[in-house]
Amino acid sequence: MTVNLNSQLINSYQTPAIRHLAWLCQAPQLMHSPITFEPAQYLPPDYPDTLAAWDKDTETAPPLLGEPPQRRLGFYFERLYQVLLEDLLGWPILLKNQQIQSNGRTIGELDFVVLNKKNDCIEHHEIAIKFYLGVSGQNGSTLWYGPNARDRLDRKTTSLLEQQSRRTQLPETLALLSEFDITGPLTPRVFMPGYLFYPDDQQVETPDYVPENHLRGRWMYAHDARKLNTSHWVVLNKPHWIGNWCQSVQPDKEHVLEALTRVESKSVPQLFAIMQEDHQTGSWAETDRLFVVPEAWPGISQPRY
Repeated sequence: MTVNLNSQLINSYQTPAIRHLAWLCQAPQLMHSPITFEPAQYLPPDYPDTLAAWDKDTETAPPLLGEPPQRRLGFYFERLYQVLLEDLLGWPILLKNQQIQSNGRTIGELDFVVLNKKNDCIEHHEIAIKFYLGVSGQNGSTLWYGPNARDRLDRKTTSLLEQQSRRTQLPETLALLSEFDITGPLTPRVFMPGYLFYPDDQQVETPDYVPENHLRGRWMYAHDARKLNTSHWVVLNKPHWIGNWCQSVQPDKEHVLEALTRVESKSVPQLFAIMQEDHQTGSWAETDRLFVVPEAWPGISQPRY
């Protein structure tokens, strides 16, 4: 994995939600566009001290960080993003998850409408966290699929840039905003951190719009994973797809083998962290991450999860 994050800083926080938030503050995105939102341009230099204080005394942390993680990763990610905006940047959120109606029918939703206090302007933020696996096609082109193969990087990028970020231009949205005394034009922003996972046995192309510093992992089929030494692997379950994984105990090999069996029997991809021990402290830290997929992936109907 190409290391683009201050992993040592992220792993220094004991509270999982604060580690996830620290990752969100640093993580590079999966697209580059003039409307891409970069938190690092706005975060105060001492924000790690704020996170450390919250980590030391969780009673002082924003209440959202203390709530149990939601089942859907996207909802949990939205919660972290809200803390980033309100509690680290100090930007008021004017609207969140506001549905847009037309003749009684929902035609879209605004993720966040926020006051950028540094630029003194109102912005519309559309956000997503994504994980895509590169597959080489028969014609030599590369398609980047999500673990749920109905999701693809090219489609999501097009949706964010050409549809979701432009929703404030709709007459229905303008009428909605006026009800809250919000007048345009709003500045569109998109935020989509995540990982691209590269196969070991194929040459795949990275899209031109993906920044070179994007986070990387690997992927392979279950029968190939069975041939490897998995004693230093750890099963990553949501919400721990976000951030760097670390632990104080030795990885559980049986847990990994059980997860590989589930991949094969239930045809559902599974994310693993590849760990390395720090012999001085005895702790284990993630050095790479790997998706293991069933043999028929991505050509089967994927369950929604």
